[in-house]
Parts: sequence; structure tokens; C-alpha cells
Amino acid sequence: MKSPSIFLSLVAAVTMTFGLSTSSVQAQVCAGDVNNDHVVDGADLAILLGNWGNCPGPTWATVLEWEPNATIVTDATLRNAITASGLPWRIEDKASGIEMLLVPGGTFTMGCSPSTLYACNSEENPTHQVTLGAFYMGRYEVTQAQWTAKMGINPSYFVPANGYSSDTAKPVERVSWNMIAGPGGFMSVTDLRLPSEAEWEYAHRAGTTTAFHSYPAQPAGFNDDTLLGNIAWYSGNSESQSHAVGGKFPNALGFHDMSGNVWEWCQDWYSSTYYASSPTTNPTGPATGTTRLLRGGNWASYYGSCRASRRLNYVPDNVGDCYGFRVVRNP
Repeated sequence: MKSPSIFLSLVAAVTMTFGLSTSSVQAQVCAGDVNNDHVVDGADLAILLGNWGNCPGPTWATVLEWEPNATIVTDATLRNAITASGLPWRIEDKASGIEMLLVPGGTFTMGCSPSTLYACNSEENPTHQVTLGAFYMGRYEVTQAQWTAKMGINPSYFVPANGYSSDTAKPVERVSWNMIAGPGGFMSVTDLRLPSEAEWEYAHRAGTTTAFHSYPAQPAGFNDDTLLGNIAWYSGNSESQSHAVGGKFPNALGFHDMSGNVWEWCQDWYSSTYYASSPTTNPTGPATGTTRLLRGGNWASYYGSCRASRRLNYVPDNVGDCYGFRVVRNP
């Protein structure tokens, strides 16, 4: 039989593994007295062994990876923030089959990021500090296959019937805000939601402050428009069509196609002056409006539309072959 000191060290280590604080152990009459019956015996060990194994993730998701992969989440500060959250990094939503990554909570400067060739529009000002809680976001734009699996029909233009390839890993397009987030839409079927405009920009930037997010050769992000093709399908390289998601370098959080491919609907109503009065914590846009926001640019966009701070707005029932989306869910 192991000595009492070895046994108690084992109990203390396992206790920490399963989320029982060392302070609560030390406050007990006997260290290792998990059930607080003033005896350290097999009953305590049975409780610990009964919980042995992987910690459970969210009930609505399957955990794919708990810890962030350093080859994907390339910024050490972001990796540390993900780990410190205590939440799994990479998951798959059970209702939709969509892969999602954790965006750790934090504070960033939202608004105007000019590129070398394109200045900001007035609606991108003033720049302002925003603090957000953690959230999960789709690693990729929602694909034609994922939409069809839940909604039963593929509304996209870039399909074989119109002379394009049958690659259903291309992002779904020709979807309006109402089709996505309105009654009976994709979000009501999956219990997911659209990102707020602030969440979208925070996730796009992934710690950068430049016009475009980072990739391996530009770890701090970049402002040089001529480098856009490394992270985006846009007017200069798309051959006038969308492309399968994930074909370009991701940002430092692991998200692909945050610039280009399709414009992405956000949850917010649009106002050109909202930034002047936006709340500093978890802003969700104006209470009312006539148009909804889109972000990120698309396959037909020039450089300036693919910048991190560029804003676009359309009426919520508008469809087009350059409008798509990605999903978000709270932890």
C-alpha cells in the first residue's frame, strides 16, 4: 500500500484536475477528504476515479481540440487567452455540423483602418475601444452543403445549373438577412446566431490593428493592398466567382475568408453615426433601422472593400451572389 503522504499528494493532484480548488482541500479537516466526512478513504478515491477522464465540453457541441494548435493560432497572447478561458478551443456544433473556434474575450480598437491605396469612409469613424466577452465563431463561411442539409434547397448562383463546378464547399450565397436570421431561417433551425458587427471585426483582426489581418509572412497584419491575394478571393484573383472555403491563409485565430469570397451578414441594424455613441461593452448596434450590416468584401470586391473596418449595408430581404454569412454561438 502507498504511504499516506504519497496518497494525499495523488488526491490533491487529482482534486485540482477535476476543478476542486486546493483551498477547499486545505480547509478540510483532512487533506483529500473529498466528501467531507472527516475520513480519507476509499469513498473519496471512488469519487475522484468516477470523474476520471476528459472534461466535458458544451452540451451542444462535440469537442475536437481542447488546446489551441500553435500552428493555427500563431499568436502566443491569443493562445494564452484561449487556454485561460477554460473553454475548449475547437468544436463542432451538433445541430449544424459546423466547425467553430473560440474567440477569447478582450478589448480592441474598432473602426478606421486605411490601406495603402484606400482611405476610410466617414462611417468607419470615430475609432473607439470595445470590450467583448468570449464567443464561438464558424471557422469558415457557411457552405452550400451546410445550408442545404438544414434548409433543403441550395439558393446559390455558383452551381452546376449555371455552368459552375459542383463543389458544395463553396460558401452559400444569394441568402438574405431574413433567410438567415428571420422566422424559419437558418438560425432558428440551428440555434446559432449571426455575429454582431463588433464581434466580426474583433475576430477578423485577431490582435492586429492594420487594414488586413495577419498571415505567416505578415504576422503583424498588413496595409499593402497588393498582398491581399494571400488571404482573400477578390476581384484580382477570383475569376468572377466564389471559391471553396479555406483556400487562403487564415488569420491568427484560425478563421478563413474573413476578407473576400462573400460579404458576411452581421446581426446589427446599420447607422452611419453609430460609432459616435456605441457602448464600450458588447455593442449590438442601433435598436432599429432599415438596413442590416455586412462585412468582409467578396469575390468581386476591390482591395478597399476587404479591409477590416469596411462597412456595407443593405435591406434585410436583399439577396445577391456575393452575400453569405458565418455563425456564432455564446459559450
